[in-house]
Amino acid sequence: MTYCVGIQVNTGLVFASDSRTNAGVDNIGTFSKMHPFVKEGEVMLVLLSSGNLATSQSVVSRLQKDIKNTAAEQSLFKAADFSEACAYVGEVSRGVQKQHAGEDQQNSVNVGATFILGGQIGQERPKLALIYPQGNYLLATAETPFFQIGELKYGKTILDRIVEPSLSLEDAARCALVSLDSTSRSNVGVGPPFEVLMYRRDSLRIEQRFKYDLETDYYQRLRQAWAENLRTAFYGLPRFDWERDD
Repeated sequence: MTYCVGIQVNTGLVFASDSRTNAGVDNIGTFSKMHPFVKEGEVMLVLLSSGNLATSQSVVSRLQKDIKNTAAEQSLFKAADFSEACAYVGEVSRGVQKQHAGEDQQNSVNVGATFILGGQIGQERPKLALIYPQGNYLLATAETPFFQIGELKYGKTILDRIVEPSLSLEDAARCALVSLDSTSRSNVGVGPPFEVLMYRRDSLRIEQRFKYDLETDYYQRLRQAWAENLRTAFYGLPRFDWERDD
C-alpha cells in the first residue's frame, strides 16, 4: 500500500510520501515514491506515485529517459506549461499500462497507477494536479488545496481541518507529516521512511527536502507531541449534562 499527499498553499507546494511497498505480509519492501524533475531557474516538478509499482517505476523511467534524449518530441522540460506536462504524464502512464496489461493477460493483475504532479514551469504560478490511471487530471483549487493517493482515509481528517491556502509552507509540511503518521498508525501497509519536500513559489529549485524514519529526533518529537495534544483535547471535551457538578 502507499500514501502520498500534495498540498498547495499561497507561498508554494508541499509533497510528502511514505516508502513502503507491500505484496503480502512476507514481502515488504522500501521504494521512494517521490520523484523530482528539476531544471533550476526554468522547471521544478515533483511526481508522487501510487498503484502498481512496476507501472509507476516504468513511467518514471520513461520520463527520465525523455529528458535525457534531447531528440525526444516531448519531455517534462519541453512542456510549454503545467497543463501540457500533466497531459504528457497521463499519456506516458496510459502507454505503460497498456503494455503491461498485454504482457500479463493471464493473471488479471491491476496495472493501474495514480500520480500527483506539482510544481512550477517558468513564470506560471505553482500548480498541483491529480493524474488518474485513465490519463485525465484534476487541478487543485483554493477550495480543494490538497490531493491524496493510496491509503486516503486515515490521514484525511487533519488535512480537512487544517489545510487552507493561507497556511505557511512549514505548517503545511507539519500537517502532511502528521497525516502520514496517522495513516501509518492505522495501516501497516504504510510506513517510513517518510519523505517531505517543500517548494517555495518562484524559486524554481528544491530548497528543503527531508527523510524521516522512526528514529529521527524531529519525527519522534512531532508524533509524541501530536499524540499528547490529541489526548489533552479529548479529555477537554464538554461533559454530558449528567456528568456536570451540581
